Amino acid sequence: MPEVWLAALAMLAGLAGLVWGADRFVAGSAALALRLGLSKLVIGLTIVALGTSAPEIMVATSAAQRGAGELAIGNALGSNLANIGLVLGVTALIAPIPLQRHLLGQEIPALLMVTVLAGFILHDARLSAAEGLFLLALIILLLWVTVRLKKRHHGSEEEDVEVRDYTAAGGFFWFGLGLAILLASADILVWGASQLAAAAGISPLVIGLTVVAVGTSLPELATSVASAVKGHFDLAIGNIIGSNIFNILAVMSVPGIIAPLDIQPAVFSRDYLAMLAMTLLLVSAITYSLWRHPSDARLGRGHGALLLGCYGAYYGLLLHNF
Repeated sequence: MPEVWLAALAMLAGLAGLVWGADRFVAGSAALALRLGLSKLVIGLTIVALGTSAPEIMVATSAAQRGAGELAIGNALGSNLANIGLVLGVTALIAPIPLQRHLLGQEIPALLMVTVLAGFILHDARLSAAEGLFLLALIILLLWVTVRLKKRHHGSEEEDVEVRDYTAAGGFFWFGLGLAILLASADILVWGASQLAAAAGISPLVIGLTVVAVGTSLPELATSVASAVKGHFDLAIGNIIGSNIFNILAVMSVPGIIAPLDIQPAVFSRDYLAMLAMTLLLVSAITYSLWRHPSDARLGRGHGALLLGCYGAYYGLLLHNF
């Protein structure tokens, strides 16, 4: 019994460290990038975008090294489900989110492409090193294309990135400390999650889909709610779409590269299909709102309640099977 409490405390400490470490890592990285002469636009599309997925990436790395690759897969899929159902659902309930037409031409096609690609990779219940490397290569390509597109179409993204007034030394300090906290916290979290799963007779996959996924989605929840309250609505929904893309490409690629693994068939038939359904539901809501109200499209409270309800239904299905 003491071991269970120790594992639970390790998970809580690891989650807290991931949230705090990710914030410091992003701030330090952005400050260093500015000192090196990179534009805020490039920082926002690369460092900050990857930074919101840093907890998931670190957890995936630690899990793969510990032979718990399914926890990493569950974390990636579960985080995407939490981002749409929990984060966007709660955000829309707090304040209806205005929608911009550029979502249909840029962000949503990229999200759909990456989501469908994940299905092709997971349907055979095997994640290979070649598939992991392919996903990793797509990140580089996607970042390059995105930066090129945004440079041609200047928008508010350049002003959305808030970087603290750090000196070069301060930026380097917070970059190093944030990275160290992320690495240590991920290792503590994965250890605690693995021990708790073993003690409770639950697979690491389910722990990754539930506790770890919600925990590592806390940065997105905090960012999106704060953005909506302050009126920065593009950040609220853009942060979720970007994070989901990176979760598939960056997080799922890690266990494949480090330790290729066989996956439970339920990962595709239950968890991936649930993620696909939630993604299509979000895309349908955005597309319908933009078509019906082109000048005043919103992701309203009704949409938020629907997304949150579907997320709750998925949890009910998941826990019913265990």
